[in-house]
Amino acid sequence: MNTLQIDGSLGEGGGQVLRTALSLAILLQQPLCISNIRAGRAKPGLMRQHLAAVKAAQAISAADVAGATLGSTELQFVPQTLSAGSYHIDIGSAGSASLVLQTMLPPLLRANGPSRLAIIGGTHNMLAPSTCFLQRCFLPQLAKMGASVQLEVEREGLFPAGGGQIVVRIQPQPLTPITLTERGERLEFGAQALLAAVPLHVATRELAVLAEHYPQVQAMSTIRQLGGRTGPGNVLSFWATFAHVSELVTCYGERGVSAEKVASTACAMMASYLDCKAVVGEHLADQLLLPMWLAGGGEFITGSVTPHLQSNAELIAQITGARIELEPGTNCTRVTVRV
Repeated sequence: MNTLQIDGSLGEGGGQVLRTALSLAILLQQPLCISNIRAGRAKPGLMRQHLAAVKAAQAISAADVAGATLGSTELQFVPQTLSAGSYHIDIGSAGSASLVLQTMLPPLLRANGPSRLAIIGGTHNMLAPSTCFLQRCFLPQLAKMGASVQLEVEREGLFPAGGGQIVVRIQPQPLTPITLTERGERLEFGAQALLAAVPLHVATRELAVLAEHYPQVQAMSTIRQLGGRTGPGNVLSFWATFAHVSELVTCYGERGVSAEKVASTACAMMASYLDCKAVVGEHLADQLLLPMWLAGGGEFITGSVTPHLQSNAELIAQITGARIELEPGTNCTRVTVRV
């Protein structure tokens, strides 16, 4: 059987190349050799969360693996099977639980039975989709394709403490293509401010700024103060829900940055989405490609082509032979997946 030879420096050269390659190697049951892992990052090679993704992929595929060590820039991965089941993954740091799930989910959507995943790590990380984003933006689109996936956040884990836990239940179902070319009627604005060992007034000031710009958000705003060893930390999630799609922006409080600045940044990010012709936001766009390939195709309109979108499109096409067309328009891009 031919080995998939993947250059990890492809495109933006980050961990997404590794995760997509692992998922497809399992789905296609082909050996994988990936070099130059995360070559585009300041610290190349496997970090703890990437190593957790490799070990999770190994668990569901009984793979023979070489190179699965911290800092490794080359990996050999030979899957033997694909097995549904109950899996427990502890990242051992504040590394993103969402990104480990991103590796496991596509194969398990094609497994021979239901699966339950318990993943311990970070739920809100600056360089990864938050669990809130997955619940409000990503999983509803999977559901439209026919997927049955439930994600429960049992405990939030903020950077740098981590320690969060998510439980994901996956019931494989046939997937069908979807088209996302219209947002539809706007249904609501909403926001959530998470606090861990941070004063309550920080959240109230953040939500007040959001309400100044978007008064409708007041009816759907909540504050959650987290206990345990999760702090210090502050995360502001701000979403807009439409009939066909949702967009969510996430901003993180930092030392020396005022609550007003955090909220103003969130407002600017949301305005950038609302004022363009995009239906699918930039962070959702690259995440939809692999599920659409599984579904046999799909189409959506997004904004400009990000490095993540370009890289994932090129990698999926390279491995599977799918045609993924990125057609630029006026302030938007039409993305079509053809299998």
